Formats: sequence, structure tokens, C-alpha cells
Amino acid sequence: MKLVFLGPPGAGKGTVAQVVEKDFGIMQISTGELLRAAIQCETELGIHAKYYMDDGNLVPDDLVMALLKQHIDTSECKSGYILDGFPRTIPQAEALIDAEIQIDRVVNFSMTDALIIHRLSGRRIHRETGRVYNLNPDGHPHPPADLEDNMLVLRKDDRPDAIQTRLKVYHEQTEPLVGFYQKRNLLLQLDGAKPSDVLCEEIRVALGH
Repeated sequence: MKLVFLGPPGAGKGTVAQVVEKDFGIMQISTGELLRAAIQCETELGIHAKYYMDDGNLVPDDLVMALLKQHIDTSECKSGYILDGFPRTIPQAEALIDAEIQIDRVVNFSMTDALIIHRLSGRRIHRETGRVYNLNPDGHPHPPADLEDNMLVLRKDDRPDAIQTRLKVYHEQTEPLVGFYQKRNLLLQLDGAKPSDVLCEEIRVALGH
């Protein structure tokens, strides 16, 4: 099964992807993690990517595509994969088609801006482990009761002004992909406001697993 997970920031794509990855025995692929790994290993593509990132520029789509294609061709992805956070734009989606990277279904997690802002504003990262917690009463998971407050930090991109910017970029650049994949009869629409266990079960049923 080759899947794409779409949705706004904070919609829970990553959490659901981790469960689906285990259930379906497929590989979750984050292009951000691929870039960081390539840079750390100083591969040819990683060196090129670092050149752009060090200057504060976005890594060009063709370089990201080359890295993605290289990873998908490995034995780890033979059973399938989940593209989490890619494509972000229609040109990137078209590049996947041109590269003959197969997509079976596209799962879109829809959510209102108000709920996204609520979720992300309560999110905190543990300084040492990188684990994500949520301080909102309805957030999940809550931090352990004995965890000191100074061990939890608010990411810069989870601050209110940054969230607004991220949502603006999402609506302008990524949301058009919903229609793009709907026209190709690949879209599975889900309500991202539902609990992650409910979303995982809906995906299992829809994909016949």
C-alpha cells in the first residue's frame, strides 16, 4: 500500500501514520528526516541540500525528489510507504507522477483553523527526549504529573503568530492538493477532529485491512 497523508499542521497525521505503519507493515517517510539523515551522513545529495539550508533557503523540489526516489527504491519500502508531509504543492504532486512514484490512496485529515490553533498552542516538547505532550485539558498525551514545567518547551513554530503563518501557507499551497487528488479518485476524506484511534480504525476499514 502506497499512501499520502495530507492535512493542515496539527491535524495528527504523524500520530496516525505511526500506527498505520505498524498495522500495514509499511514505511513512514518524512522528507524532513530524509534530508537530515542525508546531511548527517554527508551523502552527495545531503551535501547539496546543506548548501541551500545553510543559506536559509528551501531545498529545491528536484533535489528532494531525487532523495525520495532513492529511498523508495530501497528494500525497506518494498512493502509500501506513507508519504507524510510530501507533497506540499501541486508541482510536487506532479513531480511524483513524472517520477513514476506510485500512490494508491491519499488520506486527507480535515480540521478547522480554530481547532488547529487550539491544539498547537497547547503542544510542548520535552527538552531531553523530544517527546510531544499537550497541556490542553482535552489534549493528548498529557505530561506526567511529576514532570517539571521547565523541561517542556514551546516550539517557535507553535507560537500564535507562527501558527497563523503556517496556516496561511497551508491554505495557499497545500490545500489545493485535496482537489487535485479528488479529481483522480484517490482521496479518502477524514475528520481530523476525531480521536486518533477512531481515525486509525476508519483507515483500516476504508483500505480493507
